[in-house]
Amino acid sequence: MASTTDSPPPFNLSTSGPRPPLFDGYDPDGFFDEMFEADGSVRNHYRKLLHNFKTLSHPDLDTKRRAVDALFLRQGVTFNVYGDSQGTERVFPFDLMPRIIPRHEWEHLEAGLIQRITALNLFLHDIYHEQRILKDGVVPPFYVLSAKHFRREFVNFNVPGDIYIHICGTDLIRGADGTYMVLEDNARCPSGVSYVLENRRAMKRTFSDLFESVGVRSVSSYPADLLNVLRHIAPAGVSDPTVVILTPGPYNSAYFEHASLARQMGIEIVEGRDLVVRDQAVCMRTTKGLRPVHVIYRRIDDDFLDPSVFRSDSALGVAGLVHSYRAGRVSLANSIGTGVADDKVMYYFVPRIIKYYLDQDPIIPNVPTYLASEDKDRAYILDHLGELVVKSANEAGGYGMLMGPQSTAAERASFRERILADPRSYIAQPVVSLSRHPTFVEDNPRALEGRHIDLRPFILYGEKVTVIPGGLTRVALRRGSLVVNSSQGGGSKDTWVLHNGD
Repeated sequence: MASTTDSPPPFNLSTSGPRPPLFDGYDPDGFFDEMFEADGSVRNHYRKLLHNFKTLSHPDLDTKRRAVDALFLRQGVTFNVYGDSQGTERVFPFDLMPRIIPRHEWEHLEAGLIQRITALNLFLHDIYHEQRILKDGVVPPFYVLSAKHFRREFVNFNVPGDIYIHICGTDLIRGADGTYMVLEDNARCPSGVSYVLENRRAMKRTFSDLFESVGVRSVSSYPADLLNVLRHIAPAGVSDPTVVILTPGPYNSAYFEHASLARQMGIEIVEGRDLVVRDQAVCMRTTKGLRPVHVIYRRIDDDFLDPSVFRSDSALGVAGLVHSYRAGRVSLANSIGTGVADDKVMYYFVPRIIKYYLDQDPIIPNVPTYLASEDKDRAYILDHLGELVVKSANEAGGYGMLMGPQSTAAERASFRERILADPRSYIAQPVVSLSRHPTFVEDNPRALEGRHIDLRPFILYGEKVTVIPGGLTRVALRRGSLVVNSSQGGGSKDTWVLHNGD
């Protein structure tokens, strides 16, 4: 616990004491607020930050905001929006007010995330080998065998180190009482870590004096940690592996991230056309001829990896890649077939999966979930479409989702038809009153208002399991919106995990 003897005095929005102008009119509005207690007092772990912000004038903040915007534009910190008539590439919106997580909260989250990725890897190994969990009736076989990303071709295939999910991004939220919950697991090609790194870089330039005084843990080791994970899974006998990132190309929504990670790890970024398979070995075309590749951090879904095995119309993958993988000549991260674990229907069973393999209760609970393929659940979903959030099992980025309370009658009718036609592909959850965080408002940059947020920490599984101390805090910038995805109008904040603090 941090000593508070040299901390600034408590600050209370509800008292008549000095109030930073930025917080004039700030109202938690009955939501769980990350910065303020229910009585208006500042949470202890925010006090040093707030004390510092009290000294900043509006011109100071304007200057810092412009500096960050210019840095992001210069660095090309962008994302792509599919199907947007205004253009595809945008600078990722960033909010200057950081989110802070004290040490004890982070230790709880870290333990829960390590527990979760450990259980999911055991689950994937099992369903691609003995399938004990199916035979024991813990998870009904129907749900696994009908999963879109279950790869029957890889049953009894041994992946390096028995690790399937090397990189995972698990989305966390806090509900009305402040309890952290898992919203979903992203176990295929999770995006967002480059924004974690860029957000931190921007904040360190802009508020360079704050990090040491507040006691913020560094996130800078992530590229080196990721490279260690990738080198760890190199084929047997390869002591100095060549590692590359395989990207779909510059029109992919996460291309900035692919290029950024490659640069920071000091490895090549390649597209499918840059690779070729010769005598079961994957090789990279270079100006000096073909060069063997041993490990591929692929940012392409299974379906597009190898046109000779999966989708024949794929121009993104490499013909023969799967054959090389099966022959043990090249390793892939994440392994083929991990998509089963981030099927939103499988999410429902994760607490059972943790109990089955680890004999433990989940440290971080799931959000209550209904399965449309279960008769009783489906009836409830159809009767309460206007109150629930309905999600497609294999969509991401806020696509394929119905926000019941904000939906029109036509949208609910459309989802009713879709659910009845294909119930296996839908789940539903109650609307969670997401926690809020003070956020600068676009139409009034000199004021702060509460905006809903979530958190995507990144977990690496190699020789050991590590969690980057922080993660991507996504924020719904539109007033009242619960959708934080960048493709749906969301932005991000820097996430500060403290060395100490309560």
